Amino acid sequence: MVASAIAAAELLLLVLVGISLIGKPLSQKAEQAAAAKLAVPLPAKATTQDSPIKFTATKKAALARGATRVTILNGNGRNGAAASQAGIVRMKGYPVAAVGNAPKADYARTMVMYRGRFRPEGVRLAKDLGIKIVTPLDGLSVSALEGAHVAVILGA
Repeated sequence: MVASAIAAAELLLLVLVGISLIGKPLSQKAEQAAAAKLAVPLPAKATTQDSPIKFTATKKAALARGATRVTILNGNGRNGAAASQAGIVRMKGYPVAAVGNAPKADYARTMVMYRGRFRPEGVRLAKDLGIKIVTPLDGLSVSALEGAHVAVILGA
């Protein structure tokens, strides 16, 4: 019985070592395959300066700047940050649909989120504001945009 217990412990140890040695390379290959499917280059070492979204050729924006409604959400917790950004967005010619707080206040980077088919408008807004991250709605509902086509989430 003692020999069986020792053999079982050795087998468990070998399985754990095997998983740790094989698991990491397999997970890296899975990440690379997923990135390839999304056509997003996987950086060797990601830094906070790297943007996962590149401004690739997109369709032309269907809406003019004056017709692209923008919601500004404070995701960094600093008082007045969203109102200040709203002024800049208005100066660029965009109507501001709403100004408020994001669902959380710990966004690391400022980003533009778009809903539905409004990616070209989101990319144009990001270029106008010098924002490097453009992504579909993630963590926000369409109703949180209060009728806007795109949202600017302010990060640190």
